[in-house]
Amino acid sequence: MRILSGIQPSGKLHLGNYMGAIKQHIDLQNKGEAFYFIADFHALTTVKEPALLREHVRDVALDYLALGLDPSKATFYRQSDVPEVTELAWLLTTVTPMGLLERCHSYKDKLAKGIPPDHGLFAYPVLMAADILIVDANIVPVGKDQKQHVEVTRDIAVKFNNLYGETFVIPEERILPEAGVVPGLDGQKMSKSYGNDIGIFLEGKALKERVMAIVTDSAPVEAPKDPDANNVFNILRLFATPEETAEWRERFLKGGVKYSEAKKRLITLLDETFGAARERRRQLAEKPGDVEEILRAGSARARGVAAKTLAKARRACGIE
Repeated sequence: MRILSGIQPSGKLHLGNYMGAIKQHIDLQNKGEAFYFIADFHALTTVKEPALLREHVRDVALDYLALGLDPSKATFYRQSDVPEVTELAWLLTTVTPMGLLERCHSYKDKLAKGIPPDHGLFAYPVLMAADILIVDANIVPVGKDQKQHVEVTRDIAVKFNNLYGETFVIPEERILPEAGVVPGLDGQKMSKSYGNDIGIFLEGKALKERVMAIVTDSAPVEAPKDPDANNVFNILRLFATPEETAEWRERFLKGGVKYSEAKKRLITLLDETFGAARERRRQLAEKPGDVEEILRAGSARARGVAAKTLAKARRACGIE
């Protein structure tokens, strides 16, 4: 089973990214042949500052490696280091109906948010299809909001296969298990764009400031509180044991919980969860050449697979 997923370097990774994708990616590297890439070409649709993009790519590489991605188990690479992807994207573009792209939720959502439309934004799903098909991926782990992109990939691959003969493996999505929506400081879904996130690698004063900024109500300490409607509890439960979570739930329901106490406990849990990864990240950051070599080695492995797929696609449509 070959697994493929991409990570867009569009900002610092946060707890929502970890619970929603990274944790599962790390686990899946032990359950199949995993290919994970840093989607720097995709990031160009939103990140227009070259120095910032380079920084984000470096940060994503450090974060994943520090959190447990093992380059001996998973092929880890930069999207832009595999030029076969963009060539395949053009071949796929020539069989992709305009209507298919016009129906994509992500395109319509970005337009609704006022993001100026350009061809990159519109054709994003075709490049994503190339990412998936170039390595003959069987499984693509995604969140529910990304399911449509895998469906579009299947549609494009089937159309190409019907036109030119069996060329591509038809991938299937695997919906990542959710711990529920990870709430941000304000109770909305945690998102860098909302400015309500808590960075995975924050520590010390910076972490304390973010956690203490979690919005709470003005109910008196002694008042019973609904834990499921409480931002602090809903983040804390993601990192506490089931037993501790049950204890906090009971305390919230009975009343007498100081929000500052729960926030301090959350800080401790985050330190315990990510402490070792923070140290690994510091060590990796001191050896940028080693990280670069990991990405180059991953790109070489990915290109070995991609070259075969591209050659097959070229022959299929008459380009030798």
